[in-house]
Amino acid sequence: MKKVLMLSVAALFVAACSSSPDKGTVAKTGEIEREWVEEGVTKNYVFARGIGAADQTLENKTQRMATSRNASIVNAQYNMLSFLKGVQLEGGITVEKAIETDSVLATKIDQVIKGAQVVRTEWTSDDGCVVVLRLSKKALKEAGVKIAE
Repeated sequence: MKKVLMLSVAALFVAACSSSPDKGTVAKTGEIEREWVEEGVTKNYVFARGIGAADQTLENKTQRMATSRNASIVNAQYNMLSFLKGVQLEGGITVEKAIETDSVLATKIDQVIKGAQVVRTEWTSDDGCVVVLRLSKKALKEAGVKIAE
């Protein structure tokens, strides 16, 4: 797991912490698009994108693809958490401030993010991976995070 995380952090370039899944991120040539449309929050969902690099020392293509997918999911979860920490809650404080004093809330948010749905998975020509996660606002609300509108 450490190796996957280190690979993803070392080989990643993240344009932003969240995105909308309505546009592909890997061009027909297998390269990552130079421009992404970022839309982190919609009426019902919060989206986050993650990019993971493949371990090029692995000889098996399936292993490279699986490794990069796992790394991209971890990166997308990190990006979603980073985005959510800055969100204003009802009451005027940010999620980051709320979880500093409420460890139960921190655990619930962690569980909800790990349960986010992968809605798009694309591989690059070098077996890197880009995923988009989707998290429902309803799941956040059930965890105690009521996003101010």
